[in-house]
Amino acid sequence: MRTYSDTLIEEYNNHTHRDDDTMHSPAHEIHAKGIPSLVIALLTIASAIIFTAPSPSLSNDSPASRTVTVFFFWGIGCPHCEKAKPFLEYLSRSYPDVEIRSFEVVANKNNLELLEKMASARGAVVSGVPVCIIGGKVFSGYDETVRQEIESAVKTALSSKKTEGGASPPVAAESITLPFFGKTDPQSLSLPVFTLVIAALDSFNPCAFFVLFTLLSLLVHAHSRKRMLLIGGVFVSASGLLYFLFMAAWMNLYFLVGHLAAVTYVAGITALLISLINIKDYFFFNKWISLSIPEAAKPKLFERMRGLLRSDSLPAALAGSAVLAVAANSYEILCTAGFPMVYTRVLTLKSLSTAGYYAYLTLYNLIYIIPLSIVVILFVASMGSRKLTERQGRVMKLVSGLMMFGLAVVLLVKPELLQNATASALLLGAVIGLTVLIVLATKGMLPGTRTH
Repeated sequence: MRTYSDTLIEEYNNHTHRDDDTMHSPAHEIHAKGIPSLVIALLTIASAIIFTAPSPSLSNDSPASRTVTVFFFWGIGCPHCEKAKPFLEYLSRSYPDVEIRSFEVVANKNNLELLEKMASARGAVVSGVPVCIIGGKVFSGYDETVRQEIESAVKTALSSKKTEGGASPPVAAESITLPFFGKTDPQSLSLPVFTLVIAALDSFNPCAFFVLFTLLSLLVHAHSRKRMLLIGGVFVSASGLLYFLFMAAWMNLYFLVGHLAAVTYVAGITALLISLINIKDYFFFNKWISLSIPEAAKPKLFERMRGLLRSDSLPAALAGSAVLAVAANSYEILCTAGFPMVYTRVLTLKSLSTAGYYAYLTLYNLIYIIPLSIVVILFVASMGSRKLTERQGRVMKLVSGLMMFGLAVVLLVKPELLQNATASALLLGAVIGLTVLIVLATKGMLPGTRTH
């Protein structure tokens, strides 16, 4: 008697695929028998919807165009399976000729039978999930080593298929030698370069500069470089830590809602709206809707700063500086919220370890505090006083708005470009060039005498 598993195995061996099997629908994957728990059924539906929702880059692909199939077996409540899912979506986005076929084995006994038969046919015994099967190879579990082995098997299979079809196999990327880093794959530079570009632009936050400039200008009257350095250093460090926590919250929110295409669209549209408000602020400063520190909030911030100046106790002043950073960052985040929103979304679309995700967030925030740290050092060295002018605030708003606009458009239209180092560099160059043109064209036309 032929079973569901026998049919699928024969279908795989004959290299024919049915359209409705490309990515199993939620209804198909929760066809459970003997599992009366409604909770398990609901969890199955939720997991299937999140994982099987098509990525924007895959929605127009037909099963017939794919040449390599990855059979992915997973189970409800399996943490390693959840970690493997983003990687498989990454494979599907990065290799157009790869088809991911997903089978849930806890609620669907037919899928469990299929796993056992396919593994047995390849001389393997599996005792748990996740399991990936590519051609004659079986990969059990999921960690960094297994991830690399799976991607290597995919590349080998694609190369073999293209060679059989008469096409040239993919050419391995040439490595380049960089000072201090040695040989490096150019493609691996995309996310670090993207991080550098976005964090550097985000760091020129007009709200953060306004608070820091004002604070340090007041501290000049204390005539103590040590006090200025410590209070300014605590403010910058606390700001960086709070920004890190804010970005970590965004990142984990994206992980919580999954890799649905709608999430990327929402992030892109939100960033687009924020960018338009920032660009508006260059031409119509603080008019209508504005993502700046409200005038009504400034007296409270000034009072906190004067309190730091009056405090005779250094520990109390340092604690007050940290509290001031918390208050100031609640406004600073509004100034350039689009950057961390876009960056964390791009980050969650990459296949990294947990430590890797947080390492990139750490790198981002270290870059973010560099300009603020330089300001503190310059103030301490010169014991000078300076305020951020309205014109400088306008230009910062324009740069961040234009860059955010470009990122939002790319995220909505072609998000894979954000993983390309050349595209990031070109976007940055275009933004700088356009900013210079706009500033020169409007020179003398916009008010620039008021302080921000």
